[in-house]
Amino acid sequence: MSTSSKLSHLNAQSDTAHLAVEVADAVDVANYAANIALHTKESRNLLRKAIRTARKSLSEIEQTQASLNACQRMLDALQAQNAQHVALYLTHDGELATPALIAALWQLGIHTYLPRLHPFNAGQLLFLHYSADTPMQANQFGILEPKLDVRAIIPVTELDVVITPLVAFDLMGNRMGMGGGYYDRTLANWQLKGKPLPMGYAHDCQQVVSLPCEHWDVPLPFIITPSRVLTF
Repeated sequence: MSTSSKLSHLNAQSDTAHLAVEVADAVDVANYAANIALHTKESRNLLRKAIRTARKSLSEIEQTQASLNACQRMLDALQAQNAQHVALYLTHDGELATPALIAALWQLGIHTYLPRLHPFNAGQLLFLHYSADTPMQANQFGILEPKLDVRAIIPVTELDVVITPLVAFDLMGNRMGMGGGYYDRTLANWQLKGKPLPMGYAHDCQQVVSLPCEHWDVPLPFIITPSRVLTF
């Protein structure tokens, strides 16, 4: 989706070249970045910056319509999986909005869960039951998460689906997050155990030509956007 905001002089430094490009469309920047040595930390950060700029530049009307379209596609996918225990995220930093989806899940009687940073094991997530009156607090990244309550924790293997936020994705099901690896650790063994099923949830403008893969990266079998359902 084209945006009116202009990105100027995005620079990526590598061992062999200095890249500089000025373009009018943030999505074009993202696709450009996807082809410039993404194995380097600098260029991966360039891609993250470009995609985050693209999604944050969507208007409020575009964001609302996108969330409604994606919500219906996700509901159809969850019902096809007969999912009753679903983990998802609260919208942050221009991510595809989830309030409409959460409200619909509650209306259908589907149990919802949110992640929170593990208080003792760095790099790990816990998932806690989430309702309208769940006490919340901001974590170290400024993201709202449920206050720790051991009574609300659900083991990951008891979740049917984990709806994952992401920064970028490609048409092979590869996912790029913010770089912390939280969801890769959470979902590392999902295929061996058969659950939880990971589903990506993203704006269409977050698709790029290709993403690099590290051995710890967990590809997604489903990615749902406002316009389509991708399966891999």
